Amino acid sequence: MNDDKLIKPVVGISLGDINGIGPEVVIKALADDRILDMITPVIYGSAKVLSYYRKAMRINDFNYFQLQEGAQASPGKVNVFNCWQEMIEITMGQETPEGGRAALLALQKATEHLQKGIIDGIVTAPINKNNIQTEEFRFPGHTEYFTETFGARDSLMLLCSEGLRVGVVTGHIPVKDISTQLTKEKVRSKLMILDKSLSKDFGISKPKIAVLGLNPHAGEGGLLGSEEQEIIIPVINDLKEKGKLIYGPFPADGFFGNDQYKKFDGILAMYHDQGLIPFKTLAFESGVNYTAGLSIVRTSPDHGTAYDITGKNLASEQSIREAIYLACDIIRKRKD
Repeated sequence: MNDDKLIKPVVGISLGDINGIGPEVVIKALADDRILDMITPVIYGSAKVLSYYRKAMRINDFNYFQLQEGAQASPGKVNVFNCWQEMIEITMGQETPEGGRAALLALQKATEHLQKGIIDGIVTAPINKNNIQTEEFRFPGHTEYFTETFGARDSLMLLCSEGLRVGVVTGHIPVKDISTQLTKEKVRSKLMILDKSLSKDFGISKPKIAVLGLNPHAGEGGLLGSEEQEIIIPVINDLKEKGKLIYGPFPADGFFGNDQYKKFDGILAMYHDQGLIPFKTLAFESGVNYTAGLSIVRTSPDHGTAYDITGKNLASEQSIREAIYLACDIIRKRKD
């Protein structure tokens, strides 16, 4: 990879659901020319979609260069790769089959370019997890898709905002299935991915990690559940013996309520809402979803399609801007 790419990574941005706020926040984030000093962006989607939203929101200071297959992305410009040529109807704020199909086409082309090394990392704008489902995409979300596509044995959904980093052991599964899917092997795997990512991707030499309990009051010594005694504590003790700075399990409510989270480089929650509710309460506007444990760099904003505000020029671009910054930082740290 040449020196220019080391200095300024080429970052792909998949447009997501064209009827959600993805196009709006992408345009707003990239309309600030200062971001072009950090990265060379390539939007995967359609110039027609961008033109539609640019006019709808009356954003005049957003320009782009249409990139052809086989051509190099132009530094100092916003590049757009057209992932389809035919007209796909835009119905702002509504879930449609066309919106899902467009999101998948953009994601597939961006993934292909990621595999070929044409782009150095990817930022994914929000998809609708329902309308994107096809024979080609049968995943609960982006995290599982990239994990399988890039042949990782396991990965970790890691929510990041400045010094706050929260990962989850179990992700997009029903609450009733959490305890049955919680195993020593899974907790150990997620902890090892978190420890390695904090070191490799965030530059923390000896990461200090907190582990949350599954049950209220972290099980109260077995009175309120046995998972802490049988699964979580043995894994923590084993990794401590190997020199890892891992502590817990902590009761999740008090841990965030009394600011204990500020003492740790990373936090591992047992399930989706246990980690994401406090994270989004503390960092909703600036939060980034990072898929740790992969050979490639993938980030995304921590919000969804937000159909209810699509096209109203109300969506904040802060989260996707932070996702771009984080992707850039991690790409550079990995190269170093």
